Amino acid sequence: MINRLHYISQGSNTAIHLDNIRAACDAGCTWVQLRIKNETPENITPVAIEARRITQSYGAALIINDHPQVAVDAGADGVHVGLNDMTVADARLIVGPKAIVGGTSNKTSDILKHSLEGADYVGLGPFRFTTTKEKLSPVLGIAGYLQVMEQLRILRLPIPVIAIGGILEDDLPALMQAGVHGVAISGLITNAQMKSTLVASLYSQLNNENYATT
Repeated sequence: MINRLHYISQGSNTAIHLDNIRAACDAGCTWVQLRIKNETPENITPVAIEARRITQSYGAALIINDHPQVAVDAGADGVHVGLNDMTVADARLIVGPKAIVGGTSNKTSDILKHSLEGADYVGLGPFRFTTTKEKLSPVLGIAGYLQVMEQLRILRLPIPVIAIGGILEDDLPALMQAGVHGVAISGLITNAQMKSTLVASLYSQLNNENYATT
């Protein structure tokens, strides 16, 4: 089961990444993606191993961004690959059939490609402009999500779609009504003063049965 709330780690150094992961798990997040950019796999691996230790102690899933071999070496639950990174199919060959593999998408054709290659979920975005991600794809906005989700319904493609990119708590109702499975959030949780209250509120909205989700 793909979680409805994905916490994407951030930090100016590896220690801060780990501190933020620990704080997010302590607040109730049960799905974490370790996302360290512009570093070698060799430097990311020890951080991933420690992140695995933290998430495991909370019973949370750990996904590694970009590096499937790091995911294997750290004993993580899976990997998430970007549009310009390794393909989902190639990542699957490395992590194996039981691991979770997700792929970044910006349009319906990206989702179709990932699905055909065996992705377990896709991250669709960005919802709005965000400084977290370099080389930002075209911003979708709610109109873009409505269009893509309708196209997926026509194609009868039920893959879980995770919205990502500058998402705020007030955005959840419209995104869930559009049909996304869940959301990926970074700064909103990282910078929250009352993280546990925020995470509980996010889960409450994401699990609202009144929304039509995949």
